Amino acid sequence: MPFGLERSAMDVLNPQKKVIIDMIMVQLLSLIILFAFVLAFAHGKLSQNDLTFVMGGLFLSMLMLTNVYSRIAR
Repeated sequence: MPFGLERSAMDVLNPQKKVIIDMIMVQLLSLIILFAFVLAFAHGKLSQNDLTFVMGGLFLSMLMLTNVYSRIAR
């Protein structure tokens, strides 16, 4: 197997810890943006149960992102 292809395969299949943390942060940020857009644009169409779910998801996503940032800052 050529050296360049082997190194590329190992980089994809065995990511560094920094890359995994960045991927988690991007997913949490996208969840926060999604919940904020749902609250901003569809809040009049949501039932009380749906609104509770969206607010809980937004709160939980923010808590998880804060936890990730605090672990990075150590």
